[in-house]
Parts: sequence; C-alpha cells; structure tokens
Amino acid sequence: MWSRRSRSVAARRGRGAPTPFPSQCSRDISALTATHGTPPSRASVRLTDTWRGTRVGCKVKTYPLALQTASVVICFFNEAFSALLRTVHSVLDRTPSYLLHEIILVDDNSELDDLKQDLDAYIQTHLPDKVKLVRNNKREGLIRGRMIGASHATGEVLVFLDSHCEVNEAWLQPLLSPIKENRRTVVSLPIVRGGFNWGLHFKWDPVPVSELNNPSGAIRSPTMAGGLFAMDREYFNELGQYDSGMDIWGGENLEISFRIWMCGGQLLIMPCSRVGHIFRKRRPYGSPGQDTMARNSLRLAHVWMDEYKEQYFALRPELRSREYGDISDRVALRERLQCHSFKWYLDHVYPEMQLSSPQNKPQPPVFFNRGVKRPKVLQRGRLRNLLAKKCLVAQGRPSQKGGAVVVRTCDSQDPEQEWAYDEEHELILAGLLCLDMSEIRSADPPRLMKCHGSGGSQQWSLGKNSRLYQVSVGQCLAVPDPLSHKGYVAMAICDGSEGQQWQLEG
Repeated sequence: MWSRRSRSVAARRGRGAPTPFPSQCSRDISALTATHGTPPSRASVRLTDTWRGTRVGCKVKTYPLALQTASVVICFFNEAFSALLRTVHSVLDRTPSYLLHEIILVDDNSELDDLKQDLDAYIQTHLPDKVKLVRNNKREGLIRGRMIGASHATGEVLVFLDSHCEVNEAWLQPLLSPIKENRRTVVSLPIVRGGFNWGLHFKWDPVPVSELNNPSGAIRSPTMAGGLFAMDREYFNELGQYDSGMDIWGGENLEISFRIWMCGGQLLIMPCSRVGHIFRKRRPYGSPGQDTMARNSLRLAHVWMDEYKEQYFALRPELRSREYGDISDRVALRERLQCHSFKWYLDHVYPEMQLSSPQNKPQPPVFFNRGVKRPKVLQRGRLRNLLAKKCLVAQGRPSQKGGAVVVRTCDSQDPEQEWAYDEEHELILAGLLCLDMSEIRSADPPRLMKCHGSGGSQQWSLGKNSRLYQVSVGQCLAVPDPLSHKGYVAMAICDGSEGQQWQLEG
C-alpha cells in the first residue's frame, strides 16, 4: 500500500502511482514472448507511468475549451493483458474528463483466459463506468470490430486506437480542434506523411518542404496507417464507415483514405498529438482461411482506383481472377457521394506518385517504423549465386508479402531482379519488400515481407567471403541443389561452400 507521501514522491520523479497489479500480468515470460513477439520486463508491465514527451513547439499551443466529446474505440484480439490495460490507463490519466465521453473496448472473441473473466473483474473493480466492454461472439477482425465499436459509441467524435499504445499529455485536443473547424476533416497522428505503392502497401513518405512551414502545424497526408485516427462520428457514418466486405485486417486504411479525399473530405496529421505505439516484429495472429490483404486490396482497387487498378494488376497479375465478393453497395456509395475520380486524387492529393513502368526507378521500399530518414543504400544489383550461376528473385511477384524467393536465370534488364543493400543490412527487392526470416519457424526458407526497420529477421551480412549470413538465425543462405529447375534456396550452417556464396552485381 502506497502512502500519500510516497505517491507524491513518485509523481515528482515522473512516475505515476501504481495501479493494483493483477497476478496474470506476471505470466510466464517465454509464453508472452512467443505470443506477442516481445519479452516483457518488470518495467514493461507497470500499468501507469508519467510520459514527459511534449514537443517544445506544442507546449505553447492553445485550444478552445468548447471542443467535442470523444468516444475512444479500442478493438483487440489476444492482446497482452498488460499492454491493453496500459493503453486504457493512459487514456484515462491523460485526457481531460470533460472531453472523454467513453472508452469502448471491443473483444474480438479472444482466446486468452485472462481476457475473459479476469478482464471483466478488473474493469468492474478498477475502472470507471465510462469504460465499456463489448464482446463479439465470433472473430470479426479489426475492420468489422471497429464498426461494431462505433455502433455502440455516443460521443461526438470517434477516436480509434490500437490496443498496444500509450497517449501523451494533451494528445486529444490537437485531434478535436481541426474537426471542430471542419467536420469533414479526419486527423491522424504520426509526423511523417503516409503514402502507398502500386502493390497497395502503405508506406511512409518524407514530409514535402511545402508542408514544413510550421513544424507543429497540420500536415496534409494522402493516406494514413490506420491504427490511430479521429473522425466526426456522424461523418464516419455518412462516408460509409468501413467496407464491411473486407475481412480481418489489411487495405482498409488505404480504402478509407482514398474515400476521404475523393469524396470531399481531407486527411491531416497533427504533430502535437503524440501517441506511443508498439511496432511488433511480427503479427501474433494470422488471418484464418485466406489471404485477406489480397482480397481487401482487390475490393478497394475495383471500387476506387478506376483505370489505375491496372497498375496493381501489373504487380499482381495472379489476382485478376481472384474472388473479392460483392462490391455493388460500395460502388453505389461512391455514386451517391459524387466522389472524384482516382486521377483527380493523384493529380491533387498525391502528385508525387509515379506510374509503374519498366522505365521508372523502383519506388522506395515499404518502411513503417522508420521516421522521416530512410537508410542509405550501399549497393544495388542482382544477387547471383556462384555455384548455380543464377540470381535470387521472387518466386511469384516481388510485391507479394510472404512470397518465397528462388534462383532463376539472371536478366540484367529485369528491374524485378534488382536488390538494394542498405546501411541497416536490409536486402530490398525491386524497391518493395525486404528479405525476411520467420522468427517462429526458423527452419522455413526466407520470404519477402514488409520492411520493419528493426533488424533481426531482416538483418543480413554480405561479407567479403561472399557468404550471405542471416543474423537472427545464425545461418547462411544456400542453394542446396544447383541443378534443380525449381531453384529452391534454404538456410544452412555456414561452411564456406560455393553454394553459399553470393555476389551483388551492379
């Protein structure tokens, strides 16, 4: 039990007073690491802390007192108990009570025991009535889960947060103020600008010089990452919410971003709203039954991209005949809202976007935990195996996340064979995805994944001895059968053999 004096000492030292600590937060560390991709420490499961991180330019900004009330919607599935509670406590502790109408937690049919009765008990005994829990009877996914949360909300503005983040002091006012001025404004948080590539993957863009006149001012952004944003609740409904035909997760952030701009709204990033976010090394759960990212991307391409969907199919031709469900209601929504064409979007919102063609240089890689500065590329070229005398390429398309890599006949004119090796020891194929190793199944062959910028599974050492060494698994990339037409590659204990020797040839 903390005394009043010990609480004040903790406050002066920058720590919040401790929240009663549930026994389940001390669960086995190895189990948490296997499930959530990061090991907890005693510090990482403190449920409240004081975060001193307000930018200097933001401390002097003032906001109207008469702002809208906010419903904070947090959808979760098998989230770490402590991460979820830290998210909730940070919102309660750092949000003016007159602005926080409610927190709606949407449990998307989680399987973890401590997210059932233990969570119910914690909410009832330790949290105020404005924290409400909604439980789905089946797995709906993030997209429909957020729609369910929004349907229960009664605040004037919806604020969507991920279940593994922490808000800073004065985080909400910068989000509400632009919406107060213009209800068709949607506000997101990071200080770099969101874009996309023709593989329909979100990417961070450096903020254009034209947007940097005021470092603490609003930044117009073509897209958003989608995890954290605020939107007038009635406008969310008028604009069509999310596409309920999309499944689980993936693509919904681009779809709603296109829709906001093309249908009369605007998407802003507010640097003075700071929210810390855990970027996992991997997703701790899958998408049951199918490639939901591909299906969702097909829906947004057919509804919103007009003739520019051919740019997507140029990278993913195998998806032309893939089923994507009924989109008639979304097409009707676009007609009813009298939305602009996708060409208008490219011309007026994202003119930096290049059309994909053999003559164009590859687009910058798909980074997401990087900030404005991208790592310097040290070398470019084809990655040739000295024994097989063939080059490492994507088995399918270089834009396909999770796709395998194989060796094929080298072609100096093929841009899809070009690798970039950067100062953070990442290997990026065709400017799109990074060579990656599974940290769960280390015996699996390497694959192409979104560049996460955290080293580990995407950190490769291309040494003077020509071996391609993978740091996280401690093995070398090899061609086990150079005569096989299948061109399979695998990881093996480094032995210096010619099958493990590679050259990056410009």
